[in-house]
Amino acid sequence: MTRTLDFNCDMGESFGAWTIGDDAAMLELVSTANIACGFHAGDPAVMRRTIRMAKANGVSVGAHPSFNDLYGFGRRRISGERPEDLEAQLIYQIAAVQGMCAAEGHTMTHVKTHGSLGNMAAVDPDLARLCARAVKLVDPSLVYVSLPYSETYAAAEKAGLRVACEIYADRSYTDAGELTPRNEPDAVIHDPQESLDQVLEMVVNGVIPTTGGKRLPVEPATLCVHGDTPGAAIIATRLRKALEENGVVIAPFAKS
Repeated sequence: MTRTLDFNCDMGESFGAWTIGDDAAMLELVSTANIACGFHAGDPAVMRRTIRMAKANGVSVGAHPSFNDLYGFGRRRISGERPEDLEAQLIYQIAAVQGMCAAEGHTMTHVKTHGSLGNMAAVDPDLARLCARAVKLVDPSLVYVSLPYSETYAAAEKAGLRVACEIYADRSYTDAGELTPRNEPDAVIHDPQESLDQVLEMVVNGVIPTTGGKRLPVEPATLCVHGDTPGAAIIATRLRKALEENGVVIAPFAKS
């Protein structure tokens, strides 16, 4: 049986005079792009340019909202926000990408939370419900991209949203099925062969190999490579070639 898998990348993370990642190269390799919304990275011009490039490459587009943390690239743990304020920030970010997509004639398909917001929501049911609610308030037809074994996945399903199960090529996993925190050793996988071996285990064999030696069942809908990872385009090229050689067809989980 032919196996179809989406291949996504977090991008649009340049800002003003600063360039982060090679979005043009990645957009020739992936089927879906998660666009920074200006709160951890990106700006209106970068957002617009990235959406235009995605459309030209036939790549689906989604919003990649975060905590209001431009200084920390959205990777600092932030607490103390009033829930209604955080919900408003998420609605604002999602609506910004959706509006820019509409202006460019490229329908937005999904939402994927970024960095610490996503990691915290994965284990905090209240925060998970808040994120799912914000997505649904903007557009209940949007797909929620989420980690398996997470509170976010459960909250999105309970909210009636369609959920796309996401796996990572360049991150290791704990025995609980969570991403290894970035402040721990070997959280980010830099070796292309190690990344490839992990992906094939998850996609072809249907298991997540963990740092503790477990093999957790998984049925992935989408695979992510971070656009800001050094050598991301090289890693993505090798991954796509290996997946296709193993009979996997790369295609978006939702068409723009």
